[in-house]
Amino acid sequence: MDSTEHLVITGVQWLKLAVEATGAVIIALGFLMAAGQFAHATIMRQTANFTETRFLLARYLALAVEFQLGADILSTAVAPTWQEIGKLGAIAIIRTGLNYFLSKEMREERAASIEDKKADVDSGHGEARRH
Repeated sequence: MDSTEHLVITGVQWLKLAVEATGAVIIALGFLMAAGQFAHATIMRQTANFTETRFLLARYLALAVEFQLGADILSTAVAPTWQEIGKLGAIAIIRTGLNYFLSKEMREERAASIEDKKADVDSGHGEARRH
């Protein structure tokens, strides 16, 4: 192996490590944010619905999965094996599924939230109605 190839492989391995670490940091931040939001809701006794907390954590997890996928792509960029390519394919399918269902659930929850707010306003329990 010549020195340029070795340098490229080493650089890609370090970049992969940095991207994986970034994904882990994103998961940690998402956990901390969601835990803080959960604690706040519990203290304020607003525990009827944790949808916003779930979505907060899910958004961070989805972003972290993107970084992990990027790291896996980097690992297959240098002399990939069939096992690495299969792992990359499985991760891509999981990421796509996660993002699809997360987006679908968020759209449904937003629609339900809009309907709830509209019902509150229509019944006079929300904002003051204009006459």
